[in-house]
Amino acid sequence: MKRLFLALAAIAVLAGCTRNPEVQPPQELANVAYRNTGPTSLTLYTVINKRSGAGGHTALEVDGSESVLFDPAGSFKAQGVVRSGDVLYGFSPSVEEAYQSQHARSAFYVTKLTVPVTPEVAELALQRVKANGPVGAAHCAQSTSTILKGLPGFESIRQTFYPRKLESQFSAIPGARSETIEEND
Repeated sequence: MKRLFLALAAIAVLAGCTRNPEVQPPQELANVAYRNTGPTSLTLYTVINKRSGAGGHTALEVDGSESVLFDPAGSFKAQGVVRSGDVLYGFSPSVEEAYQSQHARSAFYVTKLTVPVTPEVAELALQRVKANGPVGAAHCAQSTSTILKGLPGFESIRQTFYPRKLESQFSAIPGARSETIEEND
């Protein structure tokens, strides 16, 4: 009975991840690109169930020459944002705030871990998230951990299907800064 409960709980937690197969033409993506003018960094978002403490979703913001969000199997939509596969283009600070607010609600909070990286690592991460393609349901942490473990400075990341395990690994990267976003709506 306990195994059945745990299996059902895992399915419910991972159900927040859906599939986004539509890929947009490069010209449309260029028109909505948000150019990053700040420092280059990678930010891991983890959506966490307040009651169980389980991770419900993982996403990766890449701030390189442009700012995008790799939202594998995610469902976020906003005006001015174009989704191509699982990459959100036009990821400006106001869109980031909307993304955080949509996920932080009465039953969930969001942890945000940011690691400064060199411009070269940020560009490599941009290439990898753009080339990844659409991700299947319940594979958000698995696809994100696969991308991260191939980046210089992130070799300690191990592939995992669990958002909280990825969060723990990412928080151990030197220079990681943590923020918690909570809302009660």
